Amino acid sequence: MDRDWRRWIALAGLGLAGVLLAVWALRSPPVAVDTAEIVRGTLEVTVTEEGRTRVRDVYTVSTPVAGTIERTPREVGDAVVAGETVVAVIRPSVPGFLDARSLREAEAIVAAAEAMVESARAQVREAEAQLAFAKSEHARAFELHRKEAVSASRLEEVQTALATAEARLASAKATLTAYQNVQQMAKARMMGPDVDDRRTGEGDGEGDCCLPMYAPVDGRVLTVHHESEQVVSAGTALIEIGDPRQLEVVADLLSSDAVRVAEGAVARIDGWGGPKPLAAKVRTVEPAGFTKVSALGIEEQRVRVILDFEGSPDERPRLGHGYRVMTHVAVERIADAFLVPLAALFRRGDTWAVFVADTDDRARERVVTLGARTSREAVVLTGLEAGERVVLHPSDRVLENARLRERGGRDD
Repeated sequence: MDRDWRRWIALAGLGLAGVLLAVWALRSPPVAVDTAEIVRGTLEVTVTEEGRTRVRDVYTVSTPVAGTIERTPREVGDAVVAGETVVAVIRPSVPGFLDARSLREAEAIVAAAEAMVESARAQVREAEAQLAFAKSEHARAFELHRKEAVSASRLEEVQTALATAEARLASAKATLTAYQNVQQMAKARMMGPDVDDRRTGEGDGEGDCCLPMYAPVDGRVLTVHHESEQVVSAGTALIEIGDPRQLEVVADLLSSDAVRVAEGAVARIDGWGGPKPLAAKVRTVEPAGFTKVSALGIEEQRVRVILDFEGSPDERPRLGHGYRVMTHVAVERIADAFLVPLAALFRRGDTWAVFVADTDDRARERVVTLGARTSREAVVLTGLEAGERVVLHPSDRVLENARLRERGGRDD
C-alpha cells in the first residue's frame, strides 16, 4: 500500500514538473532594448546651416587704363605689402592700323591744320606790326601832349589804339597755339603700331613703357583673375587681396529660421576640419532675402546671416577664405528642464508617447507633452519624472507589459 502511494506521489511530482517546464518554455522571452534615464538639464535650440568663410575686407585691383597686362608676378597665397609690392604690370594700348581711306582722311586733316597754322602765324606778324606802329604813335602823342601840342582826347585815342593792338596780338598768338594743337592732334591720328617705341621695360614696371600697380593693403593674394599676358579694357579686375586672419562666416538661412535669429546671438562653428568647435557671434541679419534653388530644384527664400569669430585667429591657423563650415546659431535656451531623447518618442494618434521601463522591467506606455526640441532631445512638460528610464528606438515587439532587459544583459 505504501509502495503504491509512493508511486502516485512520484508520478504527480513528475507531471507537475512537466507542466512547469512547459509553462517556462512557452512564456515570451524578454525583449532586449536600450534605455535612457530622464534627467534635468539645459536645452539649447539652434538653427543649423552650412556656411562659408570669407575675408572681411577684400580689395580688388583693377586696370586704370586699357592695355596689355604682363604675366602676373604674384601667385595665390603670396604675402604683399601696401604701396611696395607690385601685383600687376600693364602696358597702355598702342594705336591701331589705318586703312587706306582713313589714312587719306588723316593726311588731308594734317594738311588743313598746317594751313591753319600758317594763317595764324601771318595774323601774329600782322598784329605785331600794328602793335609796333601803335607804340610809336603813342610815344609821339605823349611827347606832344607833354608840350601841350595835342589835346587830351587825341592822347586817349592813341592809348586806345595801343591797347587794341596789344589785344589783337594776344588773340593772334592764342589762335596760333590752338591751330598748332589741332595740327598735333591731326598728326596723332596717323600714328600706327610701328611708331610706338615705349616698350623699353623688362616687365618689372621700371621702364617708360609700363604702368606698375602696387598692393593697396597688407595681406595675401586671394584670387588671380588673369595669369597670362593678355589685352584688357579699363576697369578689368586683375587680383584680389585680403588678410586671411580677418575672417567672418556667411550662412544663408531659411527666412523662417532667420526671423528667430537675433543680432548678437551666440553661435558654434564646426565641421571645418579642426579638433574642436569655434565660438562665434551673429553680427548682422540682412533685412532683404533672396531666392535660392535647392539641390532638389525647390525655390527657397533665404536670408544672409554674417557671423564673427570670437576667439583668436591662432585657434584656426589653417582656416582660409571660402572654406566650408557648419554653423549652429542659438535661438532659444531652456534651463532646468526634463529632457527626453527623440529616439524614445513615437506617435500615438495626435499625441506623443514613450515606453517606460518600470521597476519590474516591464514596458509601460506613457503619453507625454513636449515643449521645445532639437535634433536629439526634447523638453518634457508632462508625463515623465526624473530618474525614469525610457526605451530607445522601441520595436514592434515592445508592447504594454512586455518584459524587458537591457541589451547585452542577462535574462531574468
